[in-house]
Amino acid sequence: MRAAFPDFRLGNVLATSFTGTLSERHGNAVERIPTPQRLVDWLAVNGLAVDSCTTAQLDLARELRESIHAAATAAAIQDALPASAVQVINDCSAQGRPAAILTPDGKRRWRLSSASCVEDALSVIAADAISIIAGERDGKLALCASPTCRAAFFDTSQSRTRKWCDMNTCGNRQKKARFNANQRKNPRSPE
Repeated sequence: MRAAFPDFRLGNVLATSFTGTLSERHGNAVERIPTPQRLVDWLAVNGLAVDSCTTAQLDLARELRESIHAAATAAAIQDALPASAVQVINDCSAQGRPAAILTPDGKRRWRLSSASCVEDALSVIAADAISIIAGERDGKLALCASPTCRAAFFDTSQSRTRKWCDMNTCGNRQKKARFNANQRKNPRSPE
């Protein structure tokens, strides 16, 4: 029987969705890719299907994830990018050999050099991170307002004022906490 794993938190931006495979970084951290197979699953859900993944490839993926998180966090607060994070992102971007292809319905998809090449998939993720951290895409890097999360996310809302990495988790949790605090402060008087 397969062990139950936390659901993936999927977003519209590949690189920041990838950093979301570790959530609640400042609370009780939730690892969403604890095994090589879970990385394979995440990649497939994101259009980067590979046949298999080794423990070493999972370690490389986690190193890339943390490097993207560090660089995106620095960019969001307009701080200097950590040199070690930049190096990992650049190395992963240059390491793979994916090719962008155009589908008959006019969409871009990625073709990996082989069905088991995790490095190609990581190269696509690293290139996506480079495009958002470098400011080449329409949007703004921001940090989740949840004190236990603080995930970097790419805000593409019209006003660029989003507060939460995910409204269904962090946003709802914070609003519920605020509501409960207000209820404790202002209890209804018995009628």
